[in-house]
Amino acid sequence: MKALIQRVSQASVSVAGEQISAIGQGLLVLLAVEETDNDASLTKLVHKVAHYRLFSDNNGKMNLNVQQARGAVLVVSQFTLAADTNSGLRPSFTPAAAPAKAEQYYLQFIQQLAHHNIPVQTGRFAADMQVSLINDGPVTFMLSS
Repeated sequence: MKALIQRVSQASVSVAGEQISAIGQGLLVLLAVEETDNDASLTKLVHKVAHYRLFSDNNGKMNLNVQQARGAVLVVSQFTLAADTNSGLRPSFTPAAAPAKAEQYYLQFIQQLAHHNIPVQTGRFAADMQVSLINDGPVTFMLSS
């Protein structure tokens, strides 16, 4: 699994011109599920996202995780992060999980993240979404399990 996490001051998702979710301060998580992923990789990535310290403490150091910063998380499925871009000029999506598996893991990721007492909003799986954000910093990290 891969998660591109961005510290945001706000983020939202719209589908067909209608806003379906939004958060203030927190994390935008673009999530990709790969064919080789399993329950252990899911649990590991949830833990990393929930505990990754990228919010500033009182001394301006990145020492706080999203829960400590009282932020929320907006999770958006993005299979293109699983692309193999090592050869040619067109991405190959063979590493990406099949849609049924990807949706199952996407939903489990959201459920497990919510168990960390973090407010979670979501995109719509497999929809054509418009994602808006204000990247705070900018601070962006690629996490994988």
